[in-house]
Amino acid sequence: MTLPLTVSDEVRALAPGFTHVAVEAHGLVNGPSTDAGSALLDDAARRLAARLDGRAPHEDPHMAAWRQAYTAFGAKPSRTRNSAEALAKRALSEGGLPRINLLVDLYNAISVAHLIPVGGEDIDRIQGGMRLVRAVGDEDFVTVAGGEEVVEHPDAGEVVWCDEAGVTCRRWNWRQGPRTRLTEESVSAVFLLEGMAPMPVADLRAAAGELAELLEKFSPGARIDVREPAS
Repeated sequence: MTLPLTVSDEVRALAPGFTHVAVEAHGLVNGPSTDAGSALLDDAARRLAARLDGRAPHEDPHMAAWRQAYTAFGAKPSRTRNSAEALAKRALSEGGLPRINLLVDLYNAISVAHLIPVGGEDIDRIQGGMRLVRAVGDEDFVTVAGGEEVVEHPDAGEVVWCDEAGVTCRRWNWRQGPRTRLTEESVSAVFLLEGMAPMPVADLRAAAGELAELLEKFSPGARIDVREPAS
């Protein structure tokens, strides 16, 4: 079954240059981080450094476009960076990229290598379809603070991904909630690769294809479908 993914007219009006590609996968095998996954993260950091050629991540035209989109809905992009810019900064730092679990490491490597926001959601934990909308402000975002589960609410007008149970990711792709994260037990997932003009759609497709190949390599026999950008 294909997970429904929709982008609201309000979001399209806010950022006409936005597009996304979804990679849906079933029959995945996840587990702790591996040496092979770690090597992919190290290679992604090298590819990023070559791409930037001494520039800071936010100076890349794609990241600059994301900063403009964040500003348009009221976020401060220097404080709440999109996921790709935040990962890129970590990749270039002395500490390097975190190792989470195999599937997260794979999509983080694609995000860093291509400088594209990439998110992964456990399909079995999603209720209904997923929608990218501008929040009213009373939606529930369940997260964890100080080891305790807490409920936050997005700002009115904030761009969020949500399902029938509430917000799954705040400020577009800034902070994912724990409810739908990929864990070592996850076997079905949807990966969202998000682009903003001037990034060519072909570059987004290429990154999605590379992720699909990695998923096939590490989960032989998995059913993987790459869905073209929504019009």
